[in-house]
Amino acid sequence: MAEPLPAAPERLRPPEGLWRRRVASFGHAGRGVWSALRSEVHLRFHAVTTVVVIGLGFHYGISRLEWALVALATASVWAAELMNTAIEALTDLASPAWHPLAGKAKDVAAGAVLLAVLGAVVVGVLVFGPHFLALFIT
Repeated sequence: MAEPLPAAPERLRPPEGLWRRRVASFGHAGRGVWSALRSEVHLRFHAVTTVVVIGLGFHYGISRLEWALVALATASVWAAELMNTAIEALTDLASPAWHPLAGKAKDVAAGAVLLAVLGAVVVGVLVFGPHFLALFIT
């Protein structure tokens, strides 16, 4: 015969240390982003671009929908760049000597960054283009 289930509060309580591990995982992620920022020139460029775009958003008072589009575009570029950095590091570890498959992995990862950046540029033109045009028309 199966044992009865424990009382609801005990059954729903997370295992010991779960919250500590969850909080620690944010620390690990933060260290990863900081490490990439220190070592990757392209990521520093994206950081400067992000600050400029946020400043332009406040300056032009873009709508909530436009903020959402800008945030998604920015996050996609950052995510792609961080994944590219991780793939490059793992490829260098696994294949210190040149190998065509290692080169292909790096090229594909860089291509993902390129597509994310092109998408972000399209969002930027659609969101900020009318504001910039208004400067020249008036």
